[in-house]
Amino acid sequence: MKGADLIAEYLIGSGINHVVGICGHGNVGMLDSLYGARDRITLVSPRHEQVAAHMADAYFRVAHRPAATLTSCGPGSCNIVMPLAVALSDSSALLAITANVPTGQFNRSPFQEINRHFQADFPNIIRPVVKRSFQPTRVDMLPLALRQATATMLSGRPGPVNLDVPFNVFQEEDEVEIPPPAPPLNAQRSGAAPEALAAAVDLIAKAARPVLFVGHGVTLSEAGPALTEFVRRLGIPVISSPNGMGCLDMTDPLSLGFIGRNGAYPANEAGRHADLVIAVGARFDDRSASSWMPGYSWNFPHTKLIHVDLDPAEIGRNYPADLGILADARTFLQQLLAEFERRPRRENALAAWHADIRRWQKQWDEFTRPNFAAHASPIRPERIVADCQAVLPDDAILACDVGVNHNWYMQFWKARQPQTMLNSWGFSGMGFGTAGALGAKLAAPDRPVVAIAGDGCFTMVPHVLCTAVEYDIPVVWVIWNNFGWVSIRDIQLGMFGGRELGTMFTQGANHRPYNPDFAAWARATGVDALTVTKSEDFKGALEHAVKANKPFVLDVHVDAEIRPPSTGAWQLPPTPFKEPAFGARWVPGDPVSQK
Repeated sequence: MKGADLIAEYLIGSGINHVVGICGHGNVGMLDSLYGARDRITLVSPRHEQVAAHMADAYFRVAHRPAATLTSCGPGSCNIVMPLAVALSDSSALLAITANVPTGQFNRSPFQEINRHFQADFPNIIRPVVKRSFQPTRVDMLPLALRQATATMLSGRPGPVNLDVPFNVFQEEDEVEIPPPAPPLNAQRSGAAPEALAAAVDLIAKAARPVLFVGHGVTLSEAGPALTEFVRRLGIPVISSPNGMGCLDMTDPLSLGFIGRNGAYPANEAGRHADLVIAVGARFDDRSASSWMPGYSWNFPHTKLIHVDLDPAEIGRNYPADLGILADARTFLQQLLAEFERRPRRENALAAWHADIRRWQKQWDEFTRPNFAAHASPIRPERIVADCQAVLPDDAILACDVGVNHNWYMQFWKARQPQTMLNSWGFSGMGFGTAGALGAKLAAPDRPVVAIAGDGCFTMVPHVLCTAVEYDIPVVWVIWNNFGWVSIRDIQLGMFGGRELGTMFTQGANHRPYNPDFAAWARATGVDALTVTKSEDFKGALEHAVKANKPFVLDVHVDAEIRPPSTGAWQLPPTPFKEPAFGARWVPGDPVSQK
């Protein structure tokens, strides 16, 4: 069997039915094998390798089944380094098949070889952004490499894996057998040790002000039903990271939203005042911990911490845990439920805590609600969020690109189901939402997929429109057009006395705001498009775009001068940070913060 035929058959046997890739001289052998299997596996060829990896990343986040990417030697494969970092940071699995030069030409500097320190050295370029890189140099090495690569990709904390294949290994033949597929995601689950479980139950039973902090680990574990049942049973409120949104329906009164500078006020107040935090599959990164400054989001070690994760490196990384538990999220929550079912119910045990939470929710609602109803031109950001919430069904998928638009959706979006709010959270790669929406739609062809893309993100990968037309992928792009890199402009203005350089899109000596006519640009590619400048028009335009069931662009002009109200803090040392716009720092026993 030829090496490329073996790879194709293994992918098909493993249920990997999409390869997203771009041709090059190094991978034409693999393309030929995909041609032979084209009735069983689909090749999608976007116009840039970055888009290919974002598509595969988003595909996995929606389907929890991986896709593969295919790139050629040298620059083609280098173009996937950034999106692989995005996938690795957010624990998203994909198989990155990269081509390399023929083994007989190793270390002779053939076209596109990297060999300054080691021959055919692309694996060292990609190593920091994948879980593992494999470079089989003979066909008989492929079966083991394929099995280990896919097992590594899907086991434990999932993530991208690289298979780097020299040109001749695609073409040469050997007597080989197709290896068995690796176990799928969640086929192997770990549970908490009995003594750890007993300790967790005791801490939870004694807590008067407990909160759950859930992250992508809960989503990946498909633990939403177990989380919901646990919350119903014990009445513990839930704070979500962006990639954990929807594991508990966020319209539930016990869903407090996101935490941190751009989090919701009830989440930050609950985090500040909690006496116990149960973190499940969540990282305490700087944006969800107000840069680890006490009293803005959390109050460790005054607050006790149970930290549950599949990855031992995350337990205690930023906050020492009172109880660290190495376990799968769903298994742990089911174990807890079983333990509490054996105990008598404590009716109204958290009544005072729930009253505090309702009061904070009411204060936040009264502060923010008027702006959601306001009409203006350019459009207030709140209107975009509110009208998306009103128009899109509960199972619609939102692919949110990075920037100030993302801050608004982190703070106010209410995901009703898991795997419906896609974010580049850990690495924050621009273009993820714009490009990833295509992969999300391939994974869920019968559900609406809407990308919320800033004008800066969209202009990084505008060729996504060509791919949508070529492959008939009916995604809606809402371009959040505020004529600049506004989230960075706001940082400049806040840190450097109002000075701004290089963050707004302008033309001419008078610095007139400039952007291309996105609607005309879209129509030039064959995509339907509308320009929306009045808030009264956006809801109807979005309804029309979704119902059209074809690629559609909405160029929406959004007011750049309205900023999300900060409810926590964020610092880039040594520059000073801003106090919350709503709410205030609170530390137990600190007389300054009590005022």
